[in-house]
Amino acid sequence: SMARPKTIVLRAAGTNCDQETAFAFEAAGSKAELVHINQLKEKAVDLSQYQILAFPGGFSYGDDLAAGKILANELKYLLADSLKKFIAEGKLIIGICNGFQILVKAGFLPGNNALEQEATLTINDSAKFEDRWVYLLSKRPGGKLPIKCAWTDGLPEVIYLPVAHGEGKFVARDKAVLERLKDNGQIILKYCDKCGNLREYPFNPNGSQESIAGICDETGRIFGLMPHPERHSFSWQHPRWMRQGLRKEGDGLQIFRNGVEYARKNL
Repeated sequence: SMARPKTIVLRAAGTNCDQETAFAFEAAGSKAELVHINQLKEKAVDLSQYQILAFPGGFSYGDDLAAGKILANELKYLLADSLKKFIAEGKLIIGICNGFQILVKAGFLPGNNALEQEATLTINDSAKFEDRWVYLLSKRPGGKLPIKCAWTDGLPEVIYLPVAHGEGKFVARDKAVLERLKDNGQIILKYCDKCGNLREYPFNPNGSQESIAGICDETGRIFGLMPHPERHSFSWQHPRWMRQGLRKEGDGLQIFRNGVEYARKNL
């Protein structure tokens, strides 16, 4: 076990949440380093030196083609071997917003050996950029095999995080993929109202199937979510903290701390 697990926060042209994500990981007890994708491609940085890999939010490559698609292809065709090794070693991956889009489009989420794309995150039903705070349900009805997600252990039943995306609508490739996600308990976060009820727009900001806001792979170690935990890791980031008073920390910090603690104990 290690004192301060190392997190690699991967960025590309257009990534814009890398600093905040690294800051949240540092606050959660990790040593976080910002690394450009080209440094991995050129082997200037060795992925195996890290325990946690984070794909932060933003608009990699300006979301040309589709959100996350270009970076997803770089992972799939240029970095797949080192990523597969990273995953096989039991390490952790988180993708936030654009990072979630990237993991889904590269086939790492929901996850299969062939890295086939089984879902997508597509244009919001509102056809506009949705930028607001949402409530998320993290208590999951257990499927046949309720997977324990390393990142969301012990989260309160309802948490509050901001979303900021134009392409956040989660759609599975077919009914079989969606049923598998449900049966396995891979659906980790759902959009809800403040009492935890699943509701339509604007509570579900994008029209995702099953109100899906975040999923994990079958190991529970690869986690992707559209909302931004790094934008509510500190209580003063809450939009109403002046009225409601400062709490100990923001709802998002627990997600980063869970990842760091898991790495500390298991890697």
